[in-house]
Amino acid sequence: MPIPGNLLTTAMAVMPHTDPERALEMALSLDIPFWPQLPNYSYYEDMYVQAAEHFPGILLDMDRRTLKFSMDKFIAELEETLEHFEDPFYFDISESYSTVYHRFLSMDVSRYPAIRGQLEGPVSFGFNVLDQNKRPILFDDTVRPFMLEFMAKRINVQMDRLKKLNKNAFMFVDEPGLQYIFSSMSGYNDMKAKTDLDMFFSLIDRPRGIHLCGNPDWDFLLGLDMDILSLDIYTNAEIFSSYAPSIKRFLEKGGVISWGIVPTGFEFFEKETIDSLVMRLETIWQFLEKKGIDISHMLQKSQLSPATCCLVNPDKEKTVEKAFSTVQQLSGILREKYKL
Repeated sequence: MPIPGNLLTTAMAVMPHTDPERALEMALSLDIPFWPQLPNYSYYEDMYVQAAEHFPGILLDMDRRTLKFSMDKFIAELEETLEHFEDPFYFDISESYSTVYHRFLSMDVSRYPAIRGQLEGPVSFGFNVLDQNKRPILFDDTVRPFMLEFMAKRINVQMDRLKKLNKNAFMFVDEPGLQYIFSSMSGYNDMKAKTDLDMFFSLIDRPRGIHLCGNPDWDFLLGLDMDILSLDIYTNAEIFSSYAPSIKRFLEKGGVISWGIVPTGFEFFEKETIDSLVMRLETIWQFLEKKGIDISHMLQKSQLSPATCCLVNPDKEKTVEKAFSTVQQLSGILREKYKL
């Protein structure tokens, strides 16, 4: 089934809440709900830790809240992991690693137009997890191919469980690290990334897409074989809209864009109003229309969301909850204006 657009709302999964039930309540208040990731509630709920479950070689220290990698441990554990490679339960997120996920799985969410899951992507995971020499495991030609297949299996298992709840389930591959592969200092260039991500997406069931808040090479990203792109347009509007030809091609092949427009940081949120956010969005859309993009088609293939996740506000979850409410109000106004 296609991913719904028409300016329906969703949000990033990482939330500042320490009350899982309240976080789920907020996620379910949007048009396309998801299961929240709550690192302030438990380090197990951290997106990198959840992706690391059963990955051979992982050194997880819950007291110090650290996640590291040992090649010796990887070699010692690899055979056992391979023995479980056809066991879907092995690749799902266990209740120990997310009580929130399993609470979501127990709910009736069939009435929603779609639901969404997520898992940290291999590029970001590989950049973030360092080996015994403090080198990202993404650079290791032995570990990286295994990691791509391992993460693909994890995404597919979660997708399968979510589709049992709602036939229109889809997955975000969270890839904040993609913006770093275009740095000459990264040690992992865009050609390697293109080869790896093409292979990775070939292993993942549809519908699937990428979420990131950073600023990568948008030509590169929009050229990947994905169904939805979720981005922080509040921060990256000028740069992203300059890639109009790639955006047009992405939309014409059926891609959906989730426009992250409502800031979740306290200071930025307080500066904005519904009217100012409408103006920001329409300025982008009008620019793209002048570049040859059919605005009616684009809005049919668009969602709205908060711009980013945020764990550091002085008011904890209050601004984030206001952002969720604001994006719903914004959606209502724009859906009425554009008759969606």
